[in-house]
Amino acid sequence: MSDVSDLIDDQDEDAPDSLEQRGTRGGMDEPSTGPRDGSPTLPLSFFEQLPKTDLHVHLDGSLRLETVVELAREQGVELPSFEIEPLRRAMNLGTNCGSLVEYLKAFDVTLRVMQDAASLFRCAFELAEDAAREGVKYMEVRYAPMLHTRRGLKLTSVVEATLGGLRAAQDVYGIESNLILCGIRNVSPESSLEMAELAVAYKGRGVVGFDLAGAEYDHPAKHHKRAFQLVRDNNINVTIHAGEAYGPESIAQAIHVCGAHRIGHGCRLREDGDLLHYINDHRVALECCPSSNVQTGAVRSLASHPLKFYKDLGLRVTVNTDNRLVTDTTVSKELWLVHTRMGLPLDDIKSIVLAGFKSSFLPFHIKQGFLRKVVPELERFHADGTITPPVSQPSSTPGHTPLPPRVALRS
Repeated sequence: MSDVSDLIDDQDEDAPDSLEQRGTRGGMDEPSTGPRDGSPTLPLSFFEQLPKTDLHVHLDGSLRLETVVELAREQGVELPSFEIEPLRRAMNLGTNCGSLVEYLKAFDVTLRVMQDAASLFRCAFELAEDAAREGVKYMEVRYAPMLHTRRGLKLTSVVEATLGGLRAAQDVYGIESNLILCGIRNVSPESSLEMAELAVAYKGRGVVGFDLAGAEYDHPAKHHKRAFQLVRDNNINVTIHAGEAYGPESIAQAIHVCGAHRIGHGCRLREDGDLLHYINDHRVALECCPSSNVQTGAVRSLASHPLKFYKDLGLRVTVNTDNRLVTDTTVSKELWLVHTRMGLPLDDIKSIVLAGFKSSFLPFHIKQGFLRKVVPELERFHADGTITPPVSQPSSTPGHTPLPPRVALRS
């Protein structure tokens, strides 16, 4: 195996019923193609045991639906329904919305119950708990603190409560998480600048990056240039949603005007070959969220998603959830779909997993530490579906490290 520092810099080429039975919802019920190398199709449970990252996950899109209902009852907040299934339908969870604007309407519901410190702490804790239980070792959670101040909560309190929940989950489950703060495209540039100032204040204290989210069409990132200049002046990492609901021009602007180090989604990068190779040459990672892209209409189907094309060309591709609740997904499910619907074999999946750790907004030496653990861990997983037991673990529980039971945050 190559030196871990080399792994960070390489080109990545080498490196009701059950979910398997019913497929996915909302236009994503495509027949499984299986791995293109002819190896066996692996079950979802196999991918749940892989160590992995989630670099693109929105806090306000990743609550448990039961938590939304419980918090709404406690706070006297009105919902479209207090019954789980009718509420699921009203929010279009896991179904094809047809556009990013329609997809974002579900956030109006979740944000209603995320306006106090206790709720933010709980939502952050439960997100990290759910991620840990499916094998996520490192996660970067993003949100716009300005959207959580409707009841007068201070911006600093919004950040502190969220960090508190993530740190509490780390103490219990061992999952490491950090925050990415977001400006919003369709809100004023002054608000984005305020979020950038908050990111500067919390640099080194749990905030590792700055993002621009929200409706992409007709809201160019260049309007928020002052916010990006501030974070770049303070050596803060930048990721920008681009090429999801608008063309490759949006990606070029994110890179060349705003200084993005990663691109959120990037579905339309394939339309500009010169820009595509620039991003490849400079190892700008793509935060791919396959199911979400089908749900918003950014791509027609999982089979037509450009992820496989990008991976074959050598781009640094990562696989993420985007919104666990709104898209009804997990990282394991997304990797499984890449395997079954796009035909990527296990070796490619492992390379994508490693790309997640390489592309994280962590200091270099911490990335090295993760990779030293993850590389030998991945070697235990084999294309025939077998998992070699870890040396320190009895063979009666191959590939599975028990987690504590879910922690009750209330007595």
